[in-house]
Amino acid sequence: MQFEVWAPLTDRVALRLGDTAYDMARDPDRAGWWTVRAPAADGDRYGFLLGGDPSVRPDPRGRRLPDGPDGLSAVVDLAALTPGAPPPGIPLQDAVLYELHVGTFTPEGTFDSAAARLGHLAALGITHVELMPVCPFPGRHGWGYDGVAPWAVHEPYGGPAGLARFVDAAHAAGLGVVLDVVHNHLGPSGNHLPAFGPYFTDTHHTPWGAAVNLDAAGSDEVRAYFIGSALAWLRDYRIDGLRLDAVHSLADERALTFLEELAAAVDELAAESARPLFLIAESDRCDPRTTTPRATGGLGLHAQWNDDFHHALHCALTGESQAYYADFARAPLAALAKTMTRVFFHDGTWSSFRGRTHGRPVDRRRTPAHRFLGYAQTHDQIGNRALGDRLTASLSPGLLACAAALALTGPFVPMLFMGEEWGAGTPWQYFTDHPDPELAEAVRTGRRREFAGHGWKAVEIPDPQDPATRDRSCLDWAEPERPPHDRLLSWYRTLIALRRSNPDLHDPDLAAVKVAYDEERRWITFRRGDVRVVVNLSPEPTTIALGRNGVRVLAAWEPVAHPDPDGRIHVPAESAVVLGP
Repeated sequence: MQFEVWAPLTDRVALRLGDTAYDMARDPDRAGWWTVRAPAADGDRYGFLLGGDPSVRPDPRGRRLPDGPDGLSAVVDLAALTPGAPPPGIPLQDAVLYELHVGTFTPEGTFDSAAARLGHLAALGITHVELMPVCPFPGRHGWGYDGVAPWAVHEPYGGPAGLARFVDAAHAAGLGVVLDVVHNHLGPSGNHLPAFGPYFTDTHHTPWGAAVNLDAAGSDEVRAYFIGSALAWLRDYRIDGLRLDAVHSLADERALTFLEELAAAVDELAAESARPLFLIAESDRCDPRTTTPRATGGLGLHAQWNDDFHHALHCALTGESQAYYADFARAPLAALAKTMTRVFFHDGTWSSFRGRTHGRPVDRRRTPAHRFLGYAQTHDQIGNRALGDRLTASLSPGLLACAAALALTGPFVPMLFMGEEWGAGTPWQYFTDHPDPELAEAVRTGRRREFAGHGWKAVEIPDPQDPATRDRSCLDWAEPERPPHDRLLSWYRTLIALRRSNPDLHDPDLAAVKVAYDEERRWITFRRGDVRVVVNLSPEPTTIALGRNGVRVLAAWEPVAHPDPDGRIHVPAESAVVLGP
């Protein structure tokens, strides 16, 4: 078996395989690379010795870390992981995504236990499961954004074999799989990359310290490392797309950016494999160039999260106005209407949170709506709250139904956060499992200090290191069968079925979306083709004039009559109605 590693900073490298050390030779054709052939089988432990350092370090491109980030790598027979079921091949414009954290989707917190629940998602009408990061991180439980081995799979979840089984089960159920990957930083513990080469640079500084080296000396190989990792998920596990975490935090001043290179490589793999592969960015820049095709000067990513839609919707539902919600909260229905027709609320407007103008307008006549994801809840918007409280904790079932109608019938590709579809009563809190006691205490005190500035007492903030914090965040799978959860679940199924069956509800034409609203009476209505959606957020019933257009009620949260002959519809309090020909 061929072993190879990029280690340009040392004068000698040895492979440690079991109890045997093999001296490695420089690759004459690749600067900084070392190679050796040695007999090895699936599961064999190995690592590398660098220079005179006696520490055996795991392979930066290793696929498995059975003993955690500080243990040895293990050989993985990729041929044995090849899933059997063909990918469903559903394009992004027809998607309904479901964000899922493997460690809390079920109490067991494994790929296999999550796979056992995929029937629920298929029945709901979901097309793609978006897995939160699955790369190895210290301890057993965590969100996954402290991963340190971008080519490997977290062993407590089930390792590479468990992920392959999950993808196979999802494809067999007709579901695509999207994986959340982190390229902007690695976790604070268990990161061995700096010993091998210039994977990080002090040229830029990020919230996590030195930046991933995407533009300094040695960055060609660092880029190849992360692009190779991305392609490995898509090729070797047949994952259907990637979500790219916080691309605004990628420090990259090269003329050809890392994101452009990555997008081009993914497009090439999609063409070779005849599969619709896609990249979804998380970006707070409000910059349409993120998803503009490369041929017309953009980065060429296929879609991006639209937090502005979320913020406007959240303010309209809750009345909250703190921090970055402030600008949206001044006139939340106006903000919601703007995001539904022009995508970004901040499209060159003043941002009081940032203290400057922010964003850039979207050319809605040239940009399809499926370049953007719309959602009422995400892991960030729940878990980064002090108590990890979902909308369920503060809203009535009727307002939850209104949120669902706006997200699922709106112009953007919809995404749910796990448990949202039945109004899960469980929180989703910030939890960690750092074995390093100093790091654990730093995380604990940092979390409490952060929220002390917002008036919270330290004792009120859940301890991230307490196992009970993770346990509270696990979904309760008895809830969907009980009132009022069962009714909300049925509503979600109805809305998703309408979206998938009605062409107007996945029409990509942003310019065709028409919105009307009344800020004082708290109603909003929008039109997509021949479909009208009416949402009353008020605690009082209201009457709205739709005009004489012959539409009839297709679905309603509360019983409601068809519009009057003159086109007026009487909408109950905190309710939503979908109408069509």
